[in-house]
Amino acid sequence: MKIIQWATGAMGRTCLQAVIDAPHLELVGLYVYGDRKAGRDAGDIARREPTGITATRDVDEILALDADVVIHAARLDPPFERHDADICRLLRSGKNVISLNGGTNPAHWPEARRAQFEAAGREGGATFMGAGLNPGFAAEKLAVLATGVCSRVDAVSLHEVVDCRAVKSPEYVFDVIGFGAPVDRVDPNDPDWAPAALMSALFEEVVTLVTARLGWRPERVTTAHRLRPATTDLEIAAGTIKSGTAARIDWMWHAHAAGQVRVKLGISWTMEKPAPEETASGLWNIRITGEPDVSILFGLHEPDGWTARTTAEMLGVAGAVTNAIPHVIAAAPGVAETPPFVAWHAPEQAREIVA
Repeated sequence: MKIIQWATGAMGRTCLQAVIDAPHLELVGLYVYGDRKAGRDAGDIARREPTGITATRDVDEILALDADVVIHAARLDPPFERHDADICRLLRSGKNVISLNGGTNPAHWPEARRAQFEAAGREGGATFMGAGLNPGFAAEKLAVLATGVCSRVDAVSLHEVVDCRAVKSPEYVFDVIGFGAPVDRVDPNDPDWAPAALMSALFEEVVTLVTARLGWRPERVTTAHRLRPATTDLEIAAGTIKSGTAARIDWMWHAHAAGQVRVKLGISWTMEKPAPEETASGLWNIRITGEPDVSILFGLHEPDGWTARTTAEMLGVAGAVTNAIPHVIAAAPGVAETPPFVAWHAPEQAREIVA
């Protein structure tokens, strides 16, 4: 299977490493945004042996390549749709696209956006699919699968705490995510606040997909976001968060169906050290209310003896994406909902799925 890697930030570079390391995947192209990486061998960027594949900033070079799948790992920036034109060009050129930034539930998209992707996919005979950890795995797959032991389900919730202190980009931390916002003047539930608009575009489709997969008809999504102020000036990798401005953002989406809140998704991003009880048990806390009630504390950990800077979460994203490759190749042209079940397959079996 011939793969193009699009962008090599922290997540993109980890996906690039996974492609290079996989015996059943062949890297045939690499797109980068920065001049500093252009012209370098993909192996050098991925901290691997030379591959003979040179990074380029020329989109036309990428479009001209023969490839089965493009792993699209561009950084999430407002507006949410800013990468749509590039993705549609890739689809029209006959390349399937897997995105790390949502896209798991195309049925929730605005009709015009979905139609644009569908048309591009049909023209090129290619498919767009979203994959990743959250969005992509935690709620859409893991939480839904856990309901399989229930004779009745009333509601599902998932919560994640993300320690953001090591993020270095000031633009991303302050402008995209919303840290440092004046807590007394910003309403995080205002859909016009740029970070809220971006996050809702990414995660509303998650809660509606879980709702639909459990057999309910999603009626609406409401939010219960909250900003928590820093109690003192915080020196972080990206700069300074002033006392009284947002040091923690608790994002929360509620999907309503049959007159009740059925699915809750909470993501707490913090620039202050999380409380031990918030992170010791795992990355995700899943709760299902029904018969019986179900609880799952799910975490990812680096392998024993791991010395690379790549985190377990980065490895998990790369795994979720590369495991989705046979499924996007096999899907009908257009846009595809993320599959409800995706597992790792030995290279020989992965090839058989595509064949």
